[in-house]
Amino acid sequence: MILRKITLVIPLLFLAFLANAQTPEQNLEKLGLILPEVGTPIANYVKWKQVGNLLYLSGSGPDVFGKVGADVSVEEGYQAARETGLEIIAVLKMATDGDLSRIKQFVKVLGMVNSNPDFTKQPAVINGFSDLMVEVFGEKGKHARSAVGVASLPNNMTVEIEVIVELRD
Repeated sequence: MILRKITLVIPLLFLAFLANAQTPEQNLEKLGLILPEVGTPIANYVKWKQVGNLLYLSGSGPDVFGKVGADVSVEEGYQAARETGLEIIAVLKMATDGDLSRIKQFVKVLGMVNSNPDFTKQPAVINGFSDLMVEVFGEKGKHARSAVGVASLPNNMTVEIEVIVELRD
């Protein structure tokens, strides 16, 4: 009975916490999260491309390497996806001239997990990214998503994530 009450109270407290923070920047601050510096692309491409009100982000990945399910646990993969989320938010901040409130909504996310053919928990890994977007952007952070396993990723990254967001007019 106590566990059930705790389970019901924690989500309500989290929602109240988010209701008090009005901007993504304020949510980041309340969560104690610091955005990393945006690195330069490792090849001949750009970090983002805007077409109309849609912003397409190139794939980003963490400084975590190896295959999930072999070299990296699901929990470590989740954290790697969360770390990638912070980098993506940093790119979004740069692409929106420093104003994350310009993001109307997340539209689509493609999460790729470096894993063995028999590994089937890719969604649990990419949840690290999805959970962070909802923590920072609230309902605007919810998105359509694919979470797929791949045989390898550049530099043996654990995950790579692409994002499409819609900007406000």
